[in-house]
Amino acid sequence: MNGLFGINGLLGYLVAVLLVVGAAGVFGFAAIHIQKSQATNYYKIDNQDAIKMKSVGNEDHYQLVQEK
Repeated sequence: MNGLFGINGLLGYLVAVLLVVGAAGVFGFAAIHIQKSQATNYYKIDNQDAIKMKSVGNEDHYQLVQEK
């Protein structure tokens, strides 16, 4: 059999496929969960003319809108 069912053969291939599919499932589930929680997280930008392309101070223009 030359290691057909060894870790370098069919068994190793199945383990690798299961790991990749499992990682895709976990990351997909996490992405859906994050999207659901952030879909109603509204924000507004104040003073758009003062925003620079690369500036640490740009975060001062971002404000979350609290819905009541």
